[in-house]
Amino acid sequence: MSGGSADAPGAAAADVESILAALGRGEKLRLLAGCLPLRDVFRMRRRYNAAPYEAAAAPRLGVAGIRFVDGPRGVVLGRSTAFPVAMARGATFDPELEERIGDAIGVEARAQGANLFAGVCVNVLRHPAWGRAQETYGEDPHLLGEMGAALVRGSQRHVMACVKHFACNSIERSRFRVDVRIDEADLRDIYLPQFRRCIDAGVAAVMSAYNKVNGAWCGHSRALLTDVLRREWGFSGFVMSDFVLGVRGPDAVAAGMDLEMPSRIFFRGLGRAVERGRVAAADVDAAVRRLVRTQRAFAARGEPERYRSDAVASPAHRRLAREAAARSLVLLQNAPPPGDAGPLLPLDSAAVQRLAVVGRLAAQPNLGDHGSSRVRPPEVVTPLAGILTAAAARSVGVVAAAGDDPTAGAAAAGAADVAVVVVGYDFRDEGEYLFCRGGDRAALTLAPAHEALIAAVAAANPRTVVVLMGGSAIVTESWRRAVPALLMAWYPGMEGGHALADVLFGEADPGGRLPCTWPRSAEQLPPFANRARTIRYGPLHGYRLMQAEGRDPAFWFGYGLSYTRFAYGAARLDGDVLTVPVANVGARRGSEVVQLYADLALGTDPRPLATLRGFQRLTLAAGESREPRFPLEPAWRRVHVGPSADPRCWRTIAR
Repeated sequence: MSGGSADAPGAAAADVESILAALGRGEKLRLLAGCLPLRDVFRMRRRYNAAPYEAAAAPRLGVAGIRFVDGPRGVVLGRSTAFPVAMARGATFDPELEERIGDAIGVEARAQGANLFAGVCVNVLRHPAWGRAQETYGEDPHLLGEMGAALVRGSQRHVMACVKHFACNSIERSRFRVDVRIDEADLRDIYLPQFRRCIDAGVAAVMSAYNKVNGAWCGHSRALLTDVLRREWGFSGFVMSDFVLGVRGPDAVAAGMDLEMPSRIFFRGLGRAVERGRVAAADVDAAVRRLVRTQRAFAARGEPERYRSDAVASPAHRRLAREAAARSLVLLQNAPPPGDAGPLLPLDSAAVQRLAVVGRLAAQPNLGDHGSSRVRPPEVVTPLAGILTAAAARSVGVVAAAGDDPTAGAAAAGAADVAVVVVGYDFRDEGEYLFCRGGDRAALTLAPAHEALIAAVAAANPRTVVVLMGGSAIVTESWRRAVPALLMAWYPGMEGGHALADVLFGEADPGGRLPCTWPRSAEQLPPFANRARTIRYGPLHGYRLMQAEGRDPAFWFGYGLSYTRFAYGAARLDGDVLTVPVANVGARRGSEVVQLYADLALGTDPRPLATLRGFQRLTLAAGESREPRFPLEPAWRRVHVGPSADPRCWRTIAR
C-alpha cells in the first residue's frame, strides 16, 4: 500500500467528496494552515508544543482536525517518556524494538490529546558536525529506511505519523537559506530512498525541509512534492511545512504543499493568489481533499482502552526506554589494563571494592537537544544515579567527583579500584540552532577540558572507563589509547543511567553498533560549512567514502564489541538466498548484528562500492548458533557479510 491514507473505496471516498462539496471557499482556505494565533508563534520559544498544535479542522462537517506533536525521542508534551535519541536507537539495528517504541509513543500521544506524531526523521547524516544528527538514525539510507518504517508502523497503530525533513536537510546553522546543489542521480540513490521506504510503510504525512534543493525551496519544489512524491511514489497523504519558514508564499500550494504550520503566515495571501491565477482553485481542492481523506482514514484507528493518563511515562514504557538504552550502548574498545589478564569490562563486583565516577555529565541530566525535539520526563536517571543504585546492590563503594576539575577527578580515581569518567556534549554544544545555543558542532573532538580530565584520571588509575555522550561521531585519536575501555552512550534517555550501570556490571551486553563512521580526523570527511549559502552534495560520505578513498577510520560503520565472541561460518547460496552460520563461541549471552553489503555503483560515482542492503540482530546464548538468511537481488553480483563495514572482517561471495 502506498501512503497510509490511500484512497478509501466506495462510501468512504464519497464521504470525502461530500465534505469537500459542502465546504465554503473561506473554510477551504482556513483548512490549509495551522490554527495557532500569530501572537503565539513568537511565544513558542518559551515552551514549544505545550499542547498539541491544531490544524485542518471543519467541526460542522465532522472533520476533527489534526493535533500535532513533535518528536522523535518521545512525545513533546507533558511529562512523557524520554527514550534514547534516534541516533542511539539507530545503533540498536533493531526494527522490532523501534516498532515497540513507536507503539509506546503513539499511546502517549493519544493519551495527551494528539493524533499526529511528527517525529520520524530520516535525513542522511552526511557529516557528524550536523547539530541535529541526534534526531536521525545514521548515515546509511537502508538503515534509515528500515528504522523509520518501523517507527511508522508502531506509532500509526494510534496516530498519524509524519516523516521529515524532505529533503537534503543536514546543516543546521544555515538551514533557512542554504541551497543544496546535487545531481539527480545522487539525490535519488542516496538522499531519497529512506523517504520512499517510509511512504511504502504507509506514513500519513511528509514534512518538507527549510532548505533549497537545486535552487527551489523544498516547500515550493514541484519536483519533490508532486513529481517524485505523488506521481512516482504514489503518495496520497498530505504534505505539511516545517514551522514558520517552511514556506515563503502561497504559491507553495501549486507545487504540492497542503498545510502551512503552525499558523497562517504566508498562506494569508492564498485567497488573492487564487483570484489572480497564481494558484488554481483545483490545487486548493486537491490539498483539502488530501487533508480530509487522511484524517478520515485514521479516524477509527487505535486502542482507546490504552489512552489513559497513567500510560504516560508508565513503568512499562520506562522499562522499554531502559532496554533501548542498553541495546544502543556501543563498546568501542575493551582491553586488559596493565597487569590484568582480561578486559576491564564488565566490572567484577567481587574485585571492585571502590568505584570512582568522575565528570560533570555523570551527575547532570543529559537528554540531548533543547529545541523542538525536547522531551520533559518526570525524572532522569543520570549515569551517577544509575551507578550508585547498582553499586549499592553489590556492596561496591562509590566516590564521586561530579565536576570537570582534573585535580579532583584524579584524586577520586587514585582512591578507587576502577574509574568511570563521563564526558562529551550537551544541548549547548549541538542541537537545533536557537537563540545562540546549540547548532552545528564547532569541532568533532571533545572540549579541551574534557580531554584534560581523561588524561588526569587515566594517569591516576590505569583501570579507567571513558563513557562518551553525544549525538554522533567523536574524534578520539589524541587520548583513547590511554584508556582500556571506551563506551558510547549517546543521549540515552530518562533511564540511561540504569542502562549504563547494567552494561558496566554485565547485567546487559553492550548491544549497540555504530550507525555512523567515526573518523580519525575531520580531514577524512566531506566538506562541511554551516554558514554556507550554497553547498554541493556529492555521491560519497561515510563508509562508502572510506572505501572509495582507501581511508581507514577510527571505527567503521556497524562496528561494536560484545562481552562474548562470535564466529562466522562459510556463507552459502541457495538460489537468491544467502545463508551464513553465526555462533556464540564465548562464555556469555550476547548480541551480534549480522550485516549484508552488496557491491553497487550509486549516483554519479561509477565504482561498485560495498553498500548495506540487509542486517539482522541476533541474541545468542553461550554455545548457541543460528543461520540468518538474506534474500539477494539478481543484480547483486558480489556480496559481503560480516559484523561491520570494515572489509577486513567480511565473508565475500561472488555470484
